[in-house]
Amino acid sequence: MSIAHRVPDLGALELLLAVARHGSLGRAAREVGITQPAASSRIRSMERQLGVALVDRSPRGSRLTDAGTLVTDWARRVVEAAEAFDVGAQALRDRRDSRLRVVASMTIAEYLLPGWLIALRAERPDTAVSLQAGNSAAVAERLLAGEADLGYVEGLAVPEGLDSAVVAHDRLVVVAAPSHRWARRRGPVGAAELAATPLILREYGSGTRQVLDAALVEHGGLADPLLELASTTAVKAAAVSGAGPAVLSELAVTEELASRRLVEVPVEGVRLHRALRAVWPTGPLPTGPARDLLSLARG
Repeated sequence: MSIAHRVPDLGALELLLAVARHGSLGRAAREVGITQPAASSRIRSMERQLGVALVDRSPRGSRLTDAGTLVTDWARRVVEAAEAFDVGAQALRDRRDSRLRVVASMTIAEYLLPGWLIALRAERPDTAVSLQAGNSAAVAERLLAGEADLGYVEGLAVPEGLDSAVVAHDRLVVVAAPSHRWARRRGPVGAAELAATPLILREYGSGTRQVLDAALVEHGGLADPLLELASTTAVKAAAVSGAGPAVLSELAVTEELASRRLVEVPVEGVRLHRALRAVWPTGPLPTGPARDLLSLARG
């Protein structure tokens, strides 16, 4: 039989300590928030469990027996240890809730997370947030290594070992500098031509590259890239310079399209949409500020 079956529970021990303080079962019952009959029943149950009488009851009140006095001394140490345990656990919760480590793929980190984090700060002003950016593969690696509490990815599939929730949707667009021939053409670019044209692309492992690879696999797959760059900002800069066309999230090129530094090139025969997901290690939903950020993003 385990020790849990041989030792009274904390509630019973706290009641016994209250009886020792007040010399009255009724006043002890009121202190712990139960009725006097319930208190009497709990004391009798504890006496049966321990095999000794703990309390002498009389019209003048309740007095501990010699065995009850000894058990009370032990109970006090158990209750004090439980209180120390509770204080320590609360400290752990407070430490967890005072920080949030987020890792996100580039587009989400640059164009969506700032707004979500501002909203989170309004709800949790004492939470210190750190944000790391990387491609979708790097997000998964950091989460699985325990280096982040919550992640965001842009790829088609959820990396193995992670659970997810869709928080937004995104569209990829083909863009080029106004001087590029695609910016001046009358008709859309077909899927086969898009696949065959060297493009300015993000690196393997990025969500943008995953979506584009999957969309063009039926059309011969992507041609070797004109340039392969590790950040959205670098891809945009290369496209603006006129080096060639690029494929990026429409979230990333809003200002460039509005100022005509880039032009959206219509395409046909290919679907360039994707879900944006929050991810965390397989298991329960995140807790604390990570759960709050997840709720804000989904809202």
